[in-house]
Formats: sequence, C-alpha cells, structure tokens
Amino acid sequence: MGHELPGAGEQVLLAGLGNPGPQYAGNRHNIGFLVLDELADRVGGRFKAHKSGAEICEGRLAGRRVVLVKPRSFMNLSGGPVANAARFFKIAPDGIVVIHDELDLPYGSVRLKFGGGAGGHNGLRSITKSLGTQDYYRVRFGIDRPPGRMNPADYVLRDFSTTERRELALNIDLCADATETLIGKGLAAAQNEFHSR
Repeated sequence: MGHELPGAGEQVLLAGLGNPGPQYAGNRHNIGFLVLDELADRVGGRFKAHKSGAEICEGRLAGRRVVLVKPRSFMNLSGGPVANAARFFKIAPDGIVVIHDELDLPYGSVRLKFGGGAGGHNGLRSITKSLGTQDYYRVRFGIDRPPGRMNPADYVLRDFSTTERRELALNIDLCADATETLIGKGLAAAQNEFHSR
C-alpha cells in the first residue's frame, strides 16, 4: 500500500469517465463526468476541447496543479484520450486518478485504490490497455447492482432513480472531497477518512 502520488510540484491528471452527449448526461455510467464538473467548479475553470480527444480544464486543487480530463469518446474507448492527455501534459501513470462508477459498491459509497484489474468496467479496460499498465489511481463511486435480472449493461446506461437523485448532489460532493483528499494528503489518508463511511 506504499503508493504515493508524485511530488507536490508535479501535475496530477484527474480523468472522469462517462459517455458524451446529452442523452447520457444523467446516467449512472456518467458519474465520473458529474464529479469532474464539481471539481471544475472548485478550481474555477471551464472545460475546453483539446487535441487529445478530451475536454480539458486546468487549475489548482488541494495545493497542486491538476488537469481535469473528460474523454470525448465513448466509455469503451476512454483510454486513447486519457493516454493522449497524459502524454501531452507529461504525466506518468502514477500521477493519474480515474473517477468511475462501480457496480460492486453500495450506492453513494466511495472507495479509493491504486492499481488492480478492470473488474468488467470497459472504461478502465481501455485506459489500462492504452497506458500499458494498471498502475494508476481509481476513485470508485458505488452505483449498486441492478435490481432483479436487469442486464448490468442496461442498468449503467439508465439515469439515477428518483430516490438516488435526492442524495446525488451530496454524494458527488463526497466523491469530489475524496479525490481532493487523495491528491492533497495521499492514498492512506483518503482511505482512512472515506472508507469508514
């Protein structure tokens, strides 16, 4: 567990995963984009189209320079834009934090980790392939398992339920706080603070 982000002077890349286009905006699969919008508000920046194939917003968060990245490709092709942006800004994989939805966690819970497999998540699979390594940070936002026999692929492309939406803004804030704590204080501190919730 001794992984730490690069030194304080180094830039960190925060990639939020989702699908582009208004029809996907409120989907469970788009929680990475929703958290990145909150982080962009916190840094006082705006997303702009970038040649990496992503929307980019630069600023300062938790005392460090950050590059916020929203791939303009579909989820299963997220890796290209993330890897392109990392190359452009000269950020190594251990300076990358990916924020994504997680079926295996209860709704609204936030878990942080370094490395590991894709766990069936097409966005992570694409990023691992494009970076050539699993060694990057993940901030996982729980969206729960689908009810009954619903196909997980359909479930993630549905909007949050009415009940979930009541807590959604708070949960997005929590996930943004966890991301800030990770880049400001490190993985162990963020896990200690957020894994107990």
